[in-house]
Amino acid sequence: MSAATPVHEKVLVLDFGSQTSQLIARRVRDLSVCGELVPCTIPYEKVLEAAPKGLILSGGPDSVYREGAPQMDPRLATALGIPVLGICYGMQLMGKVLGGKVAGGAGREFGRANLQVVSQVPLFKDLPRVQQVWMSHGDSVEMPPNGFVVTGRTENTSCAAMADVQRSFYAIQFHPEVAHTVHGREILRNFLFEICGCRGDWQVSSLSDELVERVREQVGDGRVVLGISGGVDSTVAATVIHRAIGERLHPIFVDTGLLRKDEGDQVERALRQGLGIPLTRVDASEEFLAALAGVEDPEEKRRRIGKVFVDVFQREAGKIGRVDFLAQGTLYPDVIESTSFAGPSAVIKTHHNVGGLPETMHLKLVEPLRELFKDEVRRLGAAMGVPAILLGRHPFPGPGLAVRILGEVTRERLAVLREADAIFIAELAREGIYDQVAQAFAVLLPVRSVGVMGDFRTYENVCALRAVTTEDYMTADWARLSADFLARVSTRIVNEVRGINRVVYDISSKPPSTIEWE
Repeated sequence: MSAATPVHEKVLVLDFGSQTSQLIARRVRDLSVCGELVPCTIPYEKVLEAAPKGLILSGGPDSVYREGAPQMDPRLATALGIPVLGICYGMQLMGKVLGGKVAGGAGREFGRANLQVVSQVPLFKDLPRVQQVWMSHGDSVEMPPNGFVVTGRTENTSCAAMADVQRSFYAIQFHPEVAHTVHGREILRNFLFEICGCRGDWQVSSLSDELVERVREQVGDGRVVLGISGGVDSTVAATVIHRAIGERLHPIFVDTGLLRKDEGDQVERALRQGLGIPLTRVDASEEFLAALAGVEDPEEKRRRIGKVFVDVFQREAGKIGRVDFLAQGTLYPDVIESTSFAGPSAVIKTHHNVGGLPETMHLKLVEPLRELFKDEVRRLGAAMGVPAILLGRHPFPGPGLAVRILGEVTRERLAVLREADAIFIAELAREGIYDQVAQAFAVLLPVRSVGVMGDFRTYENVCALRAVTTEDYMTADWARLSADFLARVSTRIVNEVRGINRVVYDISSKPPSTIEWE
């Protein structure tokens, strides 16, 4: 990083395996401070090197007394000289490391609870004495360490919050990062600004110049190839890199034939005309369909699609001449996934359109978005002028419609699904609710049913509609679309799409279901 590149103040979030550890970092960033999620096993020296303004210890599913439970270097709680906030498991670990007593299973508490603030410390500045919080714990701190006082309690937990104000150590048994904790945002804000003294210099909308400069510095006079999918990540990555190196970026858009209706044309038009980014568009639909012939297993579909994509991409990239770098739309959650205490992936999840390419092409990686969450990428894209038609689109799986057709993928079944999906999306937009749902799509089932159209018996396909609401895609609930709306969509699909005579609506949440069907 050059001397001209600003160094942002940061707060480190130590990950002890909670499902909401990422959410803590996101909430910190929402408050204009760079929250960085790191494994709880991070060495003390690495934390010193990072020079954070504060430390947050996340929750986790374990008991601090279980053999093999996640731990941390005790010096992180005693020798850094910076404020520390322990959340749930993080509070229990603070209590144990600093000499308090943690009771196992005596004060189990799950779901909503009313916190009574009994000591008005800076963490609860300007907040109500009684407030709703979200609990999820078995163990609890029975006796705080020396120097700590109890600052909050609930009906079932006598020490639901504690603090050592002199050393700037704070701990809470509940989760401030989730929406059910009514004043969670304010609690985190108080920790960041009242206790850590942060100034709030993390503004995604103003990061574009900084990211462009980083790419320019990394690439030098080299040439970069990038796989464009039309999704948010690859589009914004292309925008940053093109602004940095111009014509030395070579985007390749592999049209798999598995895209939504008119999507290929929309992507090409938006990139060429909207952003001035030249690209090579390759129609490889025949190759993909041939590879999918007779395949029904979803994992086999993904494997074959990935292989064909690599083959096509390498073939086209080979026509460019000398290339030095491969660009990817890797996001911060992809990076986190490889280091999480709670079950790291064997391999960092790469952008779905370029999986495997770094190993086979022997190119250096350019990943301008690797420090950003998805919502931050959208804000960055908006600030850089990326067309709303690309930024606002719902997530789309890498294998495309192939995993929204249950069973074999054929040209005919793709055509049927495209029309049904387009009707559903168009009606959501017409109703003004497209942006109110996080993801919506149609699925073509491997089931046919009897129907009647006019005086004739039909035996045709069943189409399922899926729409969900979610903040983070780790959990999701089915969208409560009105019966009148669903009736209108169903009528249009059955009347206008030849090959479908029945429409159903998926009312499953995640978990136990997934958002996609395959």
